[in-house]
Amino acid sequence: MEVINTTGKRKTSVARIYLKKGTGKIIINDNRDYKEYFPSSTLQYYITQPFKVSEFDNSKYDIYANIQGGGVTGQAQALRLAISKAITQINPELRPALKKEGLLTRDPRMVERKKYGRKKARKRFQFTKR
Repeated sequence: MEVINTTGKRKTSVARIYLKKGTGKIIINDNRDYKEYFPSSTLQYYITQPFKVSEFDNSKYDIYANIQGGGVTGQAQALRLAISKAITQINPELRPALKKEGLLTRDPRMVERKKYGRKKARKRFQFTKR
């Protein structure tokens, strides 16, 4: 095993990760630790969730991630999907545990586009009778 390369997407966020043998650090966008990039404990939980669910020992691997687009929650969930895919490539026996928690499913929900003649995608302007 040299380097495992996977991608994860959520809304408009894309996370590309490179997983290789190392000491268990998660580096985002070349030089930032994931705890610095995602200060919220909820977002940090999203990232470590695949390791906890599958009981995978991540202290033997380093993760280098490039994340682009979207907001912080979408980026964290895109990274979670990419990490889950990488874990299944390393150990296919962990796939059922990750699948059961829904960590291998790409969430298809996207923001609906705004339509002309409307305030937002579905909201209309206020109706006035007179």
